[in-house]
This record gives sequence, C-alpha cells and structure tokens, in this order.
Amino acid sequence: MAIECDYVIVGGGSAGCVLANRLSADGRSRVVLVEAGRDTPPGRVEPEILDSYPRIAYFNPRNIWADLRVSLTPVPHNAPDTALPPRRYEQARLMGGGSSLNDMQANRGIPDDYDEWAASGVQGWGWQDVLPYFIRMERDLDFAGPMHGRSGPLPIRRIAAEIWPGFSRAAAAACAELGFAAIADQNGEFGPGYFPVAISNVNDQRVSSAIAYLDETTRRRSNLTILPHSQVTKVLFEGREATGVQLMRDGVAETITAREIILAAGALHSPAFLLRAGIGPAEKLSRLGIAPLVDRAGVGRNLQEHPAISISTVMAVTARLPRSLRRHIHLGLRYSSGLSDALPCDMYLVAMAKTGWHPVGEQIGALMTWVNKPYSRGRVGLRTASPLDEPEVQFALLGDERDYEKLRLGFLLVARLYATSAMQGIAHCPFPTSYSERLRDLGIVSAKNRVLTTILSRLLDGPQWLRRRLIDGLVTEDLPLAELLRDNRALEQFIRSKVHGIWHASGTCRMGAASDPEAVVDSHGRVIGVRGLRVVDASVMPWIPRANTNLPTMMIAEKMSDHILR
Repeated sequence: MAIECDYVIVGGGSAGCVLANRLSADGRSRVVLVEAGRDTPPGRVEPEILDSYPRIAYFNPRNIWADLRVSLTPVPHNAPDTALPPRRYEQARLMGGGSSLNDMQANRGIPDDYDEWAASGVQGWGWQDVLPYFIRMERDLDFAGPMHGRSGPLPIRRIAAEIWPGFSRAAAAACAELGFAAIADQNGEFGPGYFPVAISNVNDQRVSSAIAYLDETTRRRSNLTILPHSQVTKVLFEGREATGVQLMRDGVAETITAREIILAAGALHSPAFLLRAGIGPAEKLSRLGIAPLVDRAGVGRNLQEHPAISISTVMAVTARLPRSLRRHIHLGLRYSSGLSDALPCDMYLVAMAKTGWHPVGEQIGALMTWVNKPYSRGRVGLRTASPLDEPEVQFALLGDERDYEKLRLGFLLVARLYATSAMQGIAHCPFPTSYSERLRDLGIVSAKNRVLTTILSRLLDGPQWLRRRLIDGLVTEDLPLAELLRDNRALEQFIRSKVHGIWHASGTCRMGAASDPEAVVDSHGRVIGVRGLRVVDASVMPWIPRANTNLPTMMIAEKMSDHILR
C-alpha cells in the first residue's frame, strides 16, 4: 500500500504533534503523522497519562522504547573494564512523546540561551526571534502582559505555595535562609532565585503536546492522517532528494511518498535515521555496510544532557504530600555554580515531595540538582545497519571536568539546604540517592512491589535507630551522607558513578551554516547536502538551554512550521 502526501512527519512526540497541527491548518497540504507507539485520542487518554504525578506511566514498558540502553559516563581509555554498564534511558513511544510522560515542567530557559544560538551563526534564533513562538503556544493561567500568551493551545499554571505540602514549603524557606531571592514567574524573570514551578497542566491533569495540538477539531481535518503503531524503517531517496519513507504498520510494509520528510523522532532516533540513510561520517558508515550519501561528520555528535544527582530523606508525616494533591514537584531553584568561567544560572534544583507511586515513595522526598549549562558532549552512532536495532548512545556525562566540579558544588549546596533550620524536624536521615536499576524496577506498578514497599514503609516510620539502619542497609546502596561529606575521594566516586540524566537529550543534529562541518541542518531545519528532508526536534539545538527541554522543543516546532509553510 502506498500513501501520497505533501509532508510526512516521522514521530508523534512533543514536536511532531505541533507540526501536524500547524502544517495541516490551512487545509491545502496533505499531512501524514507517523508514530511507532499507540495513539492518545481525546476522551481515551489513560488516567496514568493524565495524572499530575507522572512516574506511574514513565516506568510502564508499553510507553517506552524498552530495548534502549545507553552509556551515561565516558569509557576510561586506560581502564575500559571499569566502565559503568549500560543503563535504561526511558524514551517515550506513544503519541505526545516525552510530553505524555515527563514531569510537565514548562520552562523556557533564559534569553541568553537563544542569543547564544544566534551568535553561533544560527540566524533568526535569538531571544527576540523565539519569544513570539513561546507566546503563541501558551495559555498562561497566572500571568498576562507582553511576556505571556493567553490564547495558545498549551495551558501553563503554577501551584500556589499556600497549598504546598510541608516538605516543599520547608525547601523554599531553606532557599531563603541561604540568601536566595523569591521569584514569582520563572518564565518572565530570569535571574537566580526560587519559584513555583510552571507546569503544562490544567484541572490537575497533564496536557501533552498530543492533547493540546491534536484535539478533536484538528483530527477532523480531511488533509491530516494519523498513523499510530507504525514504525518507520527507512527514508527513501532518489539521488540526493528524499522522496518518502518505508514503514511497518500492523506487520505490513507500506510506503509513503511526500514532498518533504520531517524527522521529529528525538535526539537519539532522528540522527539514527540519517545515519542509516547514508548521511553522516562516511568512513564509519562504510564500515557498517552503509553506502555514504553525504559525508557529514556532525550527525550524532554534540549530544547533551543535564547531569543530575540527588539527596533524599524520609519526610516527617506532617510534611508529606496530602492525598488531595497529586503534583509532587512545586519548587524550583535557579542558581549559579560560581566557577570562574561559568555563565549565570548554570545550575538548577527541584524539591520532590514524593519519589514513587508506592508507600515508600510517599514517605521519601528528595532535593535533586543538575548542571543546567553543561560542557560535556556525547554522541549517537549505530551498532548495526538494521532499523530494528537501537542506536549506540554515549552521553559522556561529566566528561568535562568543569561539569563534575559544578555537580560536586551542587551536591554540597543540597547538603547545606538539608542542614538549615527550615528543614530540621521535617527531613529525617538525609541520604545520597542512586537512580539505580533496582529503583527503576521498583517503579513498575505491581502487586509484589506494593507488598514489599508497604512492609518497608511501616518500618521506616518506626524509631530513629531502625530508620537509620534500614536506610543504610536496604534503601540506599551508598555510603552515609556524613561520610561522603568528609571524604572527597568517596564523594567523587559517588558522583561519577551515580550521576544520571533527566531525559533532556538534545543537540545531535544541530543547526548551523553549511560551511560548519559539525552542523547537520540549516536554520530552517533542512538537512545540509540533500533536498526534501528536515529535522525538527530537540536534536537541532546547538546548545541545550538552561531549561527542561519540552517547552523549547515545542517552540522549535512552532517556529519551524512557519519556515516550512513559507
């Protein structure tokens, strides 16, 4: 079976849903949106997706690319046997993509992020260029004025501090105690300080890219076709012109021909499509048996993430999230590392008043900090030429020593926050946190996990000596916090072995000039060296913004849709 259209969009994630809406809006262009996972149509979105507490859906294997494994830290050249084993890295496989599973944080970043893009040669992507698209997408329920939209498809709100649980309120007081300023609007005030986190959520329910942009009215357009459960296996070319895609739908091979093919599969899978099509470093492709089409060294390079580390605690009963409140992250903090060559607000922190769906997760809170402006760069490559095999992903978190130093200072700041008078009495036995495979397994909803955590939770609310022993023996795999703070070598080992990403992969098909060998697409998303092929997702970011990447990715799709239509 063959389908003909003007635009075929590969990937129904944060960017793909925006593109499908905007490109089909005038009714003149035939648009096909292809998603490997299932659809989330209006009125049939599962409660676990809509839930303001996102972690139940995140660990459900049917929602992610279950076979994806990545290396988070660099492989030591002098001792490769000491490298950390590959870990799971949850990437969404359903309509809405990451916006259907993420923490819903609606964070623009700061103006300097985009002015830096423009200064690097990516014309038309400075702050004043992108602000209108942030405004166009949003319906801010709390703020008006020239910095905010009031009529866009994506609702954005904040939870008032008056109804925060005790842990979130104490964390805010701890920030004030250490001298940080209070900020009302993180998306309109861009200096350091703590604030109520903006979220893409209304009526205490998630609003994903799919919910916002693929509503019933949009889905009724006769020129828009949505194909869920359809995995694209190949981009088709005639010479150097992309002409369509091959896909598997319900076990049947199909072909879609199009005037333009738009890859919106994310920073790990979009570069893999290019590499399998012969666009990338020619020598490496030849070794895999792939005939080079365009020798482009930058494909798959420049991979960026926000490296993170946490300290958790058993919250006092009175400080825990009440049953009436599902949302678990209320407070954010932007701050500066203070390193001599670091840019302002290069660090970020959130307070989590819940860390799991189960009884233990309801008892344990956490302060997680991450490097908001990292220097380290990883890469995406291919293990094999097969479209059914996941790409080879090496994040190289903390590969640049400056990122390690930033995260070390962030860890010490988190420890200082726990030591404030504001946190005393509500944070019992703070302990270093590992986002381990065991923790991921515990995050899967099952009767076994519920029974185990119910037993453990009752013991954790016992006497202090028992709580301490349980934390040191069962809850954490790491040294006690006090010991890490005394021993610099132990602290370094902990941070380097336990650092993790926060699902902000970006940069692997970055925008730039055709003369820049590291650039993959131009400022309109067009793949350099071929015709009829674009990339529109987080992979085109030259530098990761000082923000959760969902809102910037949707902004990119909004802006790119205008470029495409023009």
